[in-house]
Amino acid sequence: MGERKVLNKYFPPDFDPTALPKRKRGATNDMKVRMMLPMSVRCKTCGTFMYKGTKFNMRKEDVLGEAYLGIQIYRFYWRCKNCAAEMTMKTDPEGTDYQLEEGGTRNFEHWREEAKDKEEAVKEREEEEEG
Repeated sequence: MGERKVLNKYFPPDFDPTALPKRKRGATNDMKVRMMLPMSVRCKTCGTFMYKGTKFNMRKEDVLGEAYLGIQIYRFYWRCKNCAAEMTMKTDPEGTDYQLEEGGTRNFEHWREEAKDKEEAVKEREEEEEG
């Protein structure tokens, strides 16, 4: 029982780490990850709501040919819990957010609208002060 908490494992003297098989990844660098939804989403197929913080096993891949200031953009695929329809989202480093691409719609988030209204009001005030 205590051996599972040990930090140092025993390696025999004839152990060769280069002999271990390497995992092959495709051109898009696919990887399976366990991730929480960063926003509430509604499935377009069955209408089921999936709320922010719901855990999913997602498939992550690099978006080839897209980058923002040298930051790699990723695409995530997951399935609806009710009907198993596939949904996709992409990272948006410019807006520090995610963009929902296919299979679902993002629920309205009132705090985003309030932030946009505040930004617009500040810009209008600045324009009035200048001109």
